[in-house]
Order: sequence, then structure tokens, then C-alpha cells
Amino acid sequence: MNGGDVATEAPAPPLEWKFSQVFGERAAGEEVQEVDIISAIEFDKTGDHLATGDRGGRVVLFERTDTKEHAGSRRELERMDYPVTRHPEFRYKTEFQSHEPEFDYLKSLEIEEKINKIRWCHMPNGALFLLSTNDKTIKFWKVEEKKVKKISNLNIDPSRAIANGSMPSSSVSSSQKKYLANGCYTDGSSDCLSNDFSFPPGGLPALHLPVVVSSSESSVAAKCRRVYAHAHDYHINSISNNCDGETFISADDLRINLWNLQISNQSFNIVDVKPANMEDLTEVITSAEFHPTHCNMLAYSSSKGSIRLVDLRQSALCDSHSKLFEEKEAPGSRSFFTEIIASISDIKFAKAGRYILSRDYMTLKLWDINMDSGPVSTFQVHEYLRPKLCDLYENDSIFDKFECCLSGDGLRVATGSYSNLFRVFGCAAGNTEATTLEASKNPMRRQVQTPSRPSRSLSSSITRVVRRGAESPAVDANGNSFDFTTKLLHLAWHPSENSIACAAANSLYMYYA
Repeated sequence: MNGGDVATEAPAPPLEWKFSQVFGERAAGEEVQEVDIISAIEFDKTGDHLATGDRGGRVVLFERTDTKEHAGSRRELERMDYPVTRHPEFRYKTEFQSHEPEFDYLKSLEIEEKINKIRWCHMPNGALFLLSTNDKTIKFWKVEEKKVKKISNLNIDPSRAIANGSMPSSSVSSSQKKYLANGCYTDGSSDCLSNDFSFPPGGLPALHLPVVVSSSESSVAAKCRRVYAHAHDYHINSISNNCDGETFISADDLRINLWNLQISNQSFNIVDVKPANMEDLTEVITSAEFHPTHCNMLAYSSSKGSIRLVDLRQSALCDSHSKLFEEKEAPGSRSFFTEIIASISDIKFAKAGRYILSRDYMTLKLWDINMDSGPVSTFQVHEYLRPKLCDLYENDSIFDKFECCLSGDGLRVATGSYSNLFRVFGCAAGNTEATTLEASKNPMRRQVQTPSRPSRSLSSSITRVVRRGAESPAVDANGNSFDFTTKLLHLAWHPSENSIACAAANSLYMYYA
């Protein structure tokens, strides 16, 4: 791969994934609170910071520690051409309440505080900037470390005053005596300076006025700089920063708006798919993202399984797309579930922008923006669930929205599944890597193959389950059962290293290879 796009050279060997860290691990039998479930994960462009959002409206920040501790030695190792064997290690930095539950009185609608997306912004001065959004409101946050400032104590001690009125250097405890506004003591003691007191020539050298000094301690403060509200009638599903560092987009089911980071009371509607008659509505917008290097290009996906590439230079309202990417439906394969499972839940550009990764319910697809005839690669994620689509529809699992991500070098892609599993696929030419990992301290335990069994018996057992309509879990190709109540929807790949952060309920797991 060249510059973050999919490679055409010889396939790389499969990665061996190892457990790195877990934050918020719950004990066996511990009940997870709804507000603690993680709903968004995002690395910044450097990979030194990681942000998570939860259903309680909180944003939690983590910072990398291994690079800080070895900054000098890392550079020396690179000069000596020795490989750096350390893996990313993070620590808790801070957290803040980004959104609160609201109520729209005009529409009699509750607006929950759940964080839908987090996006890091350009950081010009060492402070951290990020966007967070719930269903209706986007907020721009600045997070910075500030030195704790203290007022230095007066260095006059009345108990050690000398005859000429000058005083030796020492600190005064505020608990010794109480003062009046004129500087005397409330107990009427004679330590108060008399009215006929005259300052000696040159003043009192031992008297220091209180000054504000910065201590060695520091505290992390988060401040909301701007609020972008009242621009979406439907739930916001995506926000994406532009590479120009000045603008970003927000998308809901029917519209995409363009914002300037500095202007919170005005946005421009650049895509509008709302028909004049809502009964004619056939598809909605499911995800949108700016191109990583071309500030005039963006892509958005739809519930019909298509991706549209838009060029902002063509017109102010980009209802007409530059390119359309969709896979032709196989003849005779249409069913009641066809459109539901074709809906794209997430799209991501590769680092250099040549490829787009999309996730629908059943598959991951990799698209070349120069080839709109079909995907260049398709990775089967949930094909084993096809016989259970009826059950999945009845318990609404078929509408789960799984995210996807690409490695920084573009050689691999990843996405989540049920039973807190996630899949990693190699996408270079000829690479057949397909690894299943579990969000636990032993991620590779699902790799153990069960004793082989005839495929006929496996398929027939699944068929019987569907006919009965039972709630028993599905079985994958290895014979492992799947729990549809535990799902890994959110994950992110480190921008420059083989490290993945993923959310299993309220726990954040990190792995490296």
C-alpha cells in the first residue's frame, strides 16, 4: 500500500493479536448501567489521544503514555534502525459531561443525551479540540491542561515584629488572627499600626504584596466553545471534519449540512433527499464522511446500499452526485429482508482517499473511487446468520448498526459482530487473512477450531431453529454459539500502528499486533 491505500504487493502474513489494556472492566455478574454503555470511539490523527462517548452524554479522554516516557530513546532507536517493540499504552486523562437530556416542547419529543459521534479537530496550540454530537446538537470542546495558580502568602509574621516596624521574612497563617478592612485585628490587639506610624525611608523591605504564582500542579479543564443547534429535524447520524481545518458536515436521515467551526448560528444545506411528498420516500442517508485530502469531496451512504460521491465545486446544492457506487442485485435473490440487510451502517475513507470501506449487515465491502462498477473486495461477516433473519427481524437485531475501520497502512479492515466478537480481514491482493477476536483478555480463544462435523447436520440444525422460532443463539462455522444481546458495534484502528480499540458494553478493550 502506498500512503494509506490498499496494497497490490505480496500479502502480509496474518497478525497475531495480543491483549493490551482494558478500562471499565466489569466483574462477573455485575449489571451494566445503560448510561455507561460506550456509544462512540475515536483516535485523533496522531494516535496519542483516544476519546469515547457513552449513552449518559459523557466524553472520556485517554492519552498515550509510552511515547512520553521514551521520547528521547525512541528517536535514538530510529536513528540506529532498530525496531521499536513497544505497543501503545494509554491512561485515563479526563472526562466531562458533553450533553444533557433535553425535551423539545414544540414536537413533544425527548432528546436523549447519548453521544452518537466524536471527531477530533485540528490542534494548533497544544490544546485538544473535538466535536461531539447527540441526536440534535453538536458541541465544540476545548480541553487543555492549566497550571494551578495560587496566591503567595504575605511574608509578615506579627508575632515576630521588631521595634522599627520592619519585619523578617516568614509566612503568615490565615488561621492566626482575623483582620478588619483597615488591617487591624478584630481582637483589638496593639499589633495594629497606629495612625501616626511613618514608613522608614525606602519602605519596608520585608513586606511583599501577594502575587499570583503558578505551581507545579496542573489540572485538565474542558470548555464548550460553541454549540451548533437547531439545524436538523431528524436524528444526526454522522459528523465529519474537513481537511481544510475550518469546516465540517453533519448528516441526518434526509439532509447534510455544512458548517464553519467559527460560526455556530448558520449552516448551509448541501444535500437534501427529502421528497415533496414523504410517501414517496424510498431511501435515507445513513452515514457521511469528508474525503481525507480533497476538501471539496465527500461521500454519503444510503439505506439502499449505495454510496454517492459528491463534489462541492459542482453546485451549492449537491443533489446530483459525481459518482454512484452500488452492487447489482443478483437475479432471483430478492426477499423481504433484501433492502434491510443492504442498508449501509458506516463508511470510512482509506487514509489517502483512494478507497472507501462500507459496512452493511452481512458484509464489509471495499470500493475503489475510480471504479464504480462494483466493490473490489467483499468480506463475509454475518453470512452464517442468513437462515436466522426472521428471528433477527423479530428482536430488531437486524437493525443493529455496526461500524468499520481500516488500518493506517490500508492492508487490513475490521468490524464488529455479536457475542462481543470482531473480525479482522486482510485486503491486499491475494491476502486471505480472516481473524475472529473476542473483546476479552484472551482475544484469540475463538480461534480454536471445534471438531469437524458434516455441513449437512450444521445447516439442518440451524434450519430447525428457524422453524421453531426459538431464541437459541446462532452457530458460526467453527461451531461457536452467538449471543445477540452482546454486540460489538464500535471500534477504531490506531492511525499509524496495528492497535485496535473496541467497546464491549461499558468496557474499553485495546489490542495490538
